[in-house]
Amino acid sequence: MTHTQAASGPGLKGSATERVGTVADTDPEVPAGTRQRRFLVWLSYGWLVAAVGLAVTAPLLPLPSYATPAAVPRLGPSFESFALLLGTDDLGRSELSRVISGAQVSLVVSAGAGAFGFVVGSFVGLVAGYFRRPLDTGIALLTDVMLAFPPLIFLLAIASVVTPDIKTVALGLGIVGIPTFIRLARANTLSWSTREFVRAARNMGAGHRRLLFKEILPNVIPPLAAYLPIVMASMIVAEGSLSFLGLGIPSPRPSWGGMISAGQSALSDSPHIVFVPSLCIFFTVFALNQVGDHLRGRLDRTVRD
Repeated sequence: MTHTQAASGPGLKGSATERVGTVADTDPEVPAGTRQRRFLVWLSYGWLVAAVGLAVTAPLLPLPSYATPAAVPRLGPSFESFALLLGTDDLGRSELSRVISGAQVSLVVSAGAGAFGFVVGSFVGLVAGYFRRPLDTGIALLTDVMLAFPPLIFLLAIASVVTPDIKTVALGLGIVGIPTFIRLARANTLSWSTREFVRAARNMGAGHRRLLFKEILPNVIPPLAAYLPIVMASMIVAEGSLSFLGLGIPSPRPSWGGMISAGQSALSDSPHIVFVPSLCIFFTVFALNQVGDHLRGRLDRTVRD
């Protein structure tokens, strides 16, 4: 037997089989990045649940009113009482109480604006993607015009005409978010309307209403719903920008952007007045983006496929 034949003998085959069996019997290793990402996702869910819970239960918490002084002005974070946990602002009002009240404003505005843009934009995009030309051409032109117009200028125009409050700010931000959902809904409708089950339903005599709302809409909604948290994150930033410019929710009702604007003069002496609402915006926007990416991987069938 030659040296080459010996190398290919039963002993080598057996050892190769054992090696394959050993590899096959071992459990697959989860990459460290996946574990880290999963930890960030659940941490983001926890932050959002805590923020919503505090905003909802604010009247039940042992905190003074956001407009009532609780201690001396510009007091740093202190463990003397629950109200002074994050210190006080320029007027001695509890920073914790104002942050929680600001969470009510930011979350309500972002949720209301996101829901309005989601409903209107999804319906318009669904109709445009299904019926196509010439209706699709007109809606696409209107969408391009809305996207080309600077959103900040539009919001400033609304604030100069009507008195800013939660409803008007949410409506203005919702109008700004409509074109994004139109494009997403239109693209998904164009994809799903050419599937075999839709053509089969059309050949069986199904009307436009059944095709739109029974066959296509259930498949279009999940990816749009997964994108909603990301839009809400951008709405929080936009509302904070308006409040920072003095065109958002009027005082004394606090908002995170308004708190940053009010505390910028004390940034060198009392940085917590600015850093506390800034961190709230950062963590909330980061959490919403993480949740949006997670939901997209779970709900969007195109990503899973």
